[in-house]
This record gives sequence, structure tokens and C-alpha cells, in this order.
Amino acid sequence: MYATGPSPLSVSDYDWLASQLGAPDAWPLPLRIAADLLLGSPLPALLAWGEAPVVLFNAAYAELAGPGYGKVPGGTVPPVMPPPLAAARDALATARQGKPSCVHDVALAFVRAGGRVEERRDLYLVPVKDGNGGVGGVFCTLAQPTSAPAAEAAGSGSLRILVVEDNLDSQYLVCEMLRAFGHHADGVGHPSDALARLGAERYDVLFSDVSLPGMSGVELAREAIAGQPGIKVIFASGYGDSLLRHLDFPYLSLQKPYELDQLQAALDRVAAAPAARS
Repeated sequence: MYATGPSPLSVSDYDWLASQLGAPDAWPLPLRIAADLLLGSPLPALLAWGEAPVVLFNAAYAELAGPGYGKVPGGTVPPVMPPPLAAARDALATARQGKPSCVHDVALAFVRAGGRVEERRDLYLVPVKDGNGGVGGVFCTLAQPTSAPAAEAAGSGSLRILVVEDNLDSQYLVCEMLRAFGHHADGVGHPSDALARLGAERYDVLFSDVSLPGMSGVELAREAIAGQPGIKVIFASGYGDSLLRHLDFPYLSLQKPYELDQLQAALDRVAAAPAARS
């Protein structure tokens, strides 16, 4: 299934009845969530669903790959695997086993009107559940190449990250992407759950939305730092830095919607920063 089009936002923008996937109402919930995230993503991305597989991709990928990638709603298994999935066969197999994987600085060949073009990208592959406890597909995001994987840049290995995001779809995707970067990520949706986690476990990074139910992300960060003085703070906000001015502790912030390379760059900076003294 190939999905292209002008700035699609969600599955509901398309008529899927003629496709192999059929009506979205009958899709497993993880497929619906993943497809919405795919179509709304500003980064080139694909979703390989099922054993065949049926492949969806977004407008950003269509622009990168060039003409000839089908029209809405499509609905056929591709005769040739898309270059990112073909180039990352081992990582794709790993993701199908339920483990996020990544491949850095991959050379991808695309055929455009002017001939063959090579693009280099980092590929992040995340398993998507099938609704019955198994893996139904793989979400593959293409990001600009980084100089080194986040875990290598950190020097001391992966980070333990607590993600606080009350939008469960966003929380799921962020945690899976962080795991694909090689980090340990736990996700919660409410500040009270975050405080319980912080009281029971040590974390290197608090990655929190600014606007949360019952307590702001800023208040939560203060509580986290009081309990774990060495913890680093990254905020995500749809309102810019207007709510973060004049804070009395160091932090990094990302403007929603952010891109994967921005997230990885923030983690690299956090990993390189000296830890605060307890």
C-alpha cells in the first residue's frame, strides 16, 4: 500500500476501501496509530505491514524517492522492496523480532527523472505490534546522517530516560525511537506516575512535555532534580520557550514537532554535559 499526497495528516484523509488493508475501522489499533504517525511525520518514513509486506509511505518519502511510487490509495505489495528496507535487511529482521534497530549512514539509490541518485541516511526501525502481542510490522524512519550513533557519542553507553507525555500515541513513538537509538526508555503519562518511577529508579534524563495534567513539566523537573540531583532535563513543548524563561536549573528544549536528528542532537549534548554534584 503506497500512500502519497499533499501534506497528509491522518489515515482519515484517504479512502482505503480499494486497498489490501481495507477499511481502517477493521485495522488493529497499533496499525492505525502507526499509520497516523507515518502520514503526519515531516521526515521520510515507511511502514511495512504483514509478512508480504504491504508498504505504506508518506509524502516526504515520496519526494525523496522520486516519481513512480504509486498513488492513493494503492494497495499492492511492491514488486521490489523499497531501497531503505532492502538496505537494512538485517535490521528489518531484528525489528520483526520485536527489537528496535538502527543503521547509520546508509547509501540509498533512487531512480528519478534525471537518472540514478544516491542519498545517505540513518535508518531507524521500530517494531509495530499487531494487537495480539506479536509484531505486525516495522516503522522505518529516514534521518539525515549523524557523525556517530548516540550511544557511541555518549562515550559511556546508553542513557536511562524517563519519558513523560500524556498523549499515549506520542509517548509510544518517542520511547520506541529512543530504544532504537540504543537507550533505555520508560514512558508514563501522568506526573504522579513519573514521581513514583523517580522514587524507585535512577535516570540519566527526564524527557518531559511542558503541559501535563495536574502538574507542569517544570514543576515535575524541579521535583526530579531535588530527588536526583544528577538528572538532566529535556523539555518538549508546542509553545516554544515562553513557559521556560528564567528557570533556575539547566535544561534543553525541543519545539514540537521536532525531528529525530534534533532529538538525537539533544541527547548527545546531554550525554556530553558533566553531571551535577549530589
